[in-house]
Amino acid sequence: LSGYQEVLTDPSYHGQIVTMTYPHIGNYGVNGEDAESSRVRVAGFVVREAVRAHSNWRATGSIHDYLTEANVVGIDGVDTRRLTRHIRSAGAMRAAISTEVLDPGALREAVLRSPEMTGLNLVDPVTTPAPYRAADAIGAEAVPAENGRVCRVAAYDYGIKFNILRLLAAHACDVTVFPASHPADDVLEQGFDGVFLSNGPGDPAAVRVAIEITKRILTRGTPVFGICLGHQILGLALGGATYKLKFGHRGINQPVKRVATQTVEITSHNHGFAVDPSSFEASRDGALQTAHGRAEVSHTNLNDNTCEGLRCLDVPAFSVQYHPEAAPGPHDARYLFDAFVRLMREAAG
Repeated sequence: LSGYQEVLTDPSYHGQIVTMTYPHIGNYGVNGEDAESSRVRVAGFVVREAVRAHSNWRATGSIHDYLTEANVVGIDGVDTRRLTRHIRSAGAMRAAISTEVLDPGALREAVLRSPEMTGLNLVDPVTTPAPYRAADAIGAEAVPAENGRVCRVAAYDYGIKFNILRLLAAHACDVTVFPASHPADDVLEQGFDGVFLSNGPGDPAAVRVAIEITKRILTRGTPVFGICLGHQILGLALGGATYKLKFGHRGINQPVKRVATQTVEITSHNHGFAVDPSSFEASRDGALQTAHGRAEVSHTNLNDNTCEGLRCLDVPAFSVQYHPEAAPGPHDARYLFDAFVRLMREAAG
């Protein structure tokens, strides 16, 4: 299995214990290239068998050493298939891994005292403390378009992944990353061609400052593209509501219907909340009536029919719940980065 280092370093997993369903984890070790952020973000890691003898020409260490250096607890020897079936039936839940408190009753009490995900703002611990150029973080400048133009993008960091920055750079975007609470007026005054709302952890409704910032940006008509938590923030800024899924969407093979073309995309997911389209009033033409004009559901999940994308019809903004940048993962939705660039160029004239 590949992709476990990306999972460990994905800020969207901040504060969460992750269980891997594939039995052998760590077979190719870890390296300095596959991380999605600057450090391990998970709170705990559960596997069936942690591979001790990794083998790969890029490897710089083992998964055991990687977690130890990050002071993150992991556990193997667990029947992860059975655990997964339990979570599948009972839903995502609070949990604990301990090497100190070994009494099950005491651990259960500690778990019950821990906060639930609903109402939890996990963006503040993962957002950047200060603005920075994305090129400095990923080591790659924006690749100019054929006409030599580069779009200037302001990215709000709710827990942004490095591969999003890489793909924006590959699509002729010079990105500056801002803290989640950075004032909208300062961003707007700098004349960026577009604003990107990133992925991230926690309950979107708890990130009030991000919602208010996005409302301000929408009133100015600056193109907006959101992914994952950014999609939920956009939905809330439009006046809608979000809710917690009993069974969050995880994995790299979720089928999603693209409504405009009636085609199916295989997509990568990692979210426990969703936008509720019924929280908007319906306009006479069947569109969703939002605080910033009309919008429509652009993508739906074929497993449970949840909203997987929004497209605004009266302001230049759109978003998706899933991860078009997934690495590793399917590439069916990479066209969304092209769509963002087109939207910015159209807005610029």
